[in-house]
Amino acid sequence: MSAGSAGDGGAPAPRAGLRTPRSRRARGLRESLLSIVLGMEAAVIFFAALVVFGLHVLAPLPALLGGGIALVLLVVLAGLQRWTWAVYAGAVAQVGLILLGILTPAMYVVGAIFAALWVYCFVRSRQIERRRPPAESE
Repeated sequence: MSAGSAGDGGAPAPRAGLRTPRSRRARGLRESLLSIVLGMEAAVIFFAALVVFGLHVLAPLPALLGGGIALVLLVVLAGLQRWTWAVYAGAVAQVGLILLGILTPAMYVVGAIFAALWVYCFVRSRQIERRRPPAESE
């Protein structure tokens, strides 16, 4: 029979050698919110590195290389938020963002805003997840 014939309910026959797609893991609210905050911080780090470079606060290599490394670390950390250690590492990243105020004083304010956003997302997601009914087993 050909794919999609009446005998198989219209579903195409699986091809030899191909894997069936895995279902995606459900992300928790905490993981999602904290990943979003870290992603926004990565964008801020990109622009902060450009500011530090443009204002000649640091030489070009340390300003752009340091900003690039911090950006990559934040993006990787955003993807690892399912683990508890990564949540703590994200909290340390908040301190690092605040400490960038040493180079550009405006980063004290930006870092404090992101730290407050981090704490709010962490606390609020825990409150919401506690109120949710337990997930049913499939």
